[in-house]
Amino acid sequence: MTTTTGRLRDLEGRQQQLLRLVELSVTLNSTLNLDELLQTITATATELLDCEASSILLYDEKNPRLYFAASTGTDPGKLAEIPVPMEGSIAGTIFRTNQPMILNNVEQDPRHYSNVSDQVKFKIKTLLGVPMPIKDRTVGVLEAVNKRNGVFADRDVAILSVTAAHAAIAINNARLLKATQQALEKVKETNSIKSHFLALASHELRTPLGIIIGYATFLQEEAQGELSDHAQQVLNAASQMRSLLDQMNNLTLLQADEMEMRNQRISIQDILNLACDEIMYSAARRNLGLTYAFGDDPIYINVDPEKTTLAIVNLLNNAIRFSPEGSQIVIGAIEQEKNVMAWVQDHGIGIPTDKLQKVFEEFYQIEPPNTRRYGGVGIGLTIAKGIIEIQGGKIWAESEGAGNGTTLKVVLPKAD
Repeated sequence: MTTTTGRLRDLEGRQQQLLRLVELSVTLNSTLNLDELLQTITATATELLDCEASSILLYDEKNPRLYFAASTGTDPGKLAEIPVPMEGSIAGTIFRTNQPMILNNVEQDPRHYSNVSDQVKFKIKTLLGVPMPIKDRTVGVLEAVNKRNGVFADRDVAILSVTAAHAAIAINNARLLKATQQALEKVKETNSIKSHFLALASHELRTPLGIIIGYATFLQEEAQGELSDHAQQVLNAASQMRSLLDQMNNLTLLQADEMEMRNQRISIQDILNLACDEIMYSAARRNLGLTYAFGDDPIYINVDPEKTTLAIVNLLNNAIRFSPEGSQIVIGAIEQEKNVMAWVQDHGIGIPTDKLQKVFEEFYQIEPPNTRRYGGVGIGLTIAKGIIEIQGGKIWAESEGAGNGTTLKVVLPKAD
């Protein structure tokens, strides 16, 4: 009986730890403020391992050493002032060997860097440290100290290692965002620099995003009920981020005139149907109806089906974003002598007449940035415009003003 009760408690404990790891994934995937991330990671690590304190030491590439970026249990300001050498310290050893380390009698270990304990007046008895990996490098070390009950064990290593992996991805993303913000301030005068940065950011974010999706998929498969729902939130957010990266990559290719087009004869109806299939779920979530205003007789165009479908999807996503719930979106197409016209019409917020051309400019937002309600980064219509125009077509917006909806129209040459 006692053994059974103990096993149930152990199972409950593992379930709670899994839940906290899923919650940590959700938080890290939705927060890009580096200071908030660091505090969340150390607080979660302290709770998961039931220890007195935890800390994050990051590697200073300009000065080859480690420094305390965040901690619990002591004054983080004082810790930040203490550099930790790569040689002659436990954290340095973990970083250099890229291996976790358990020390249940720290003071007897010659690698213990006592200068830290002496300056902050915090006695370390037991310690668990793990590296923080990102792709093929290590960005720092996550430490937990003074286990409250017993000593650190292999199970603690597994938990802290998963936490460290999530932490490394989140920190890398936050750093990339910060670098993005700093770079964008400098590239306003030079479009070539901006294009290069977008390509770099899109490329660098793909690997950590893949790791996030992998962990979330694993958690969803292992978890049930509420845990599975949390994991699904992570997957949904990661999918949105991946879609954004694809958009950034497409914008970069268009700006560099490097987008490869593989034209073939296809009907405009097939293009519109493919695009509608892609946004069907998004429209249904907001109870939006799709009305088709095109006939069954095929009207052929000579375009890249994948890229042209993407352009129409971007028009539809724009309509979905700005339409009131329960309204209708009309997708139509007609033949016009040597051309084919297609359109997407919504009954949403509309566009002021003096902004009808500006909506196709990259990163342009109709809403003021501090009062935004509709989301998006402002490149979907830019990409659609680039794809349509590179194929000899035209695109424009029509609206009778704010509150009167918008019609986005596309004209492409008809196939012979």
